[in-house]
Amino acid sequence: MNTNLSRLLSIMARLRDPERGCEWDCAQTFATIAPYTIEEAYEVDDAISRGDMAALKEELGDLLLQVVFHARIAEELGLFGFDDVAAAIADKMEARHPHVFGNEVDEGQSREDRWERLKAAERQSKGAKGALDGVALALPALIRAEKLQKRAARQGFDWPDAAGAAEKVVEEIQELDEASSESERILEAGDLLFAAVNVVRKYGVAPEDALRAANAKFERRYGAMEALADGRFATLSLDEQEALWQAVKRAEAAQVTGW
Repeated sequence: MNTNLSRLLSIMARLRDPERGCEWDCAQTFATIAPYTIEEAYEVDDAISRGDMAALKEELGDLLLQVVFHARIAEELGLFGFDDVAAAIADKMEARHPHVFGNEVDEGQSREDRWERLKAAERQSKGAKGALDGVALALPALIRAEKLQKRAARQGFDWPDAAGAAEKVVEEIQELDEASSESERILEAGDLLFAAVNVVRKYGVAPEDALRAANAKFERRYGAMEALADGRFATLSLDEQEALWQAVKRAEAAQVTGW
């Protein structure tokens, strides 16, 4: 085994030692560590989006530590160890790429179709009872909605085009407007967001990527408005704030076109 990986596994074993280890590390469980695992995955994504390779190296290390942490807890419980984790993913990758590691002939299937066929077989072997089984509950709701819709679409349950999905959005807006209780508004708001994901998906756009871009654009434009208002933004009327918003949009457009 790689020397540095062996060192990391030894460090985690020492940290978890009931007599000589760290009190905090010893107290952790799968459940208490899980939020940190998710956080580290997002920090990896953030480093990539910023193009910061030094940060990426560091964040990948933090994410690897999470895998080592979970594997150590499992080993202490007699469930499995780090080597079992590595073996399992190695086996899975070989099984999912029979055209590379096996004797399967590529019969012209798209990569996505081949991948989904193999994953569906895996889910069935694990006892999945329906097409939507196995979509992780812990996924961000936007990503999970897209995955659920894609699974359903592979079974033929989908709008034939974006127009039908768009009509559903209009319908859901009306139903949200007509909702008369908080619980009903929550349900209808969820239906509206789910329908919006469907529209975006029909245009071949990843909803999570689209909303991230929208968030970034809003932050950028809002900051530019605040700068133009010179500390007085909150005191301006809505019409004055809208005028600043339009000014910022025009300035952005001018930068894009070079005018």
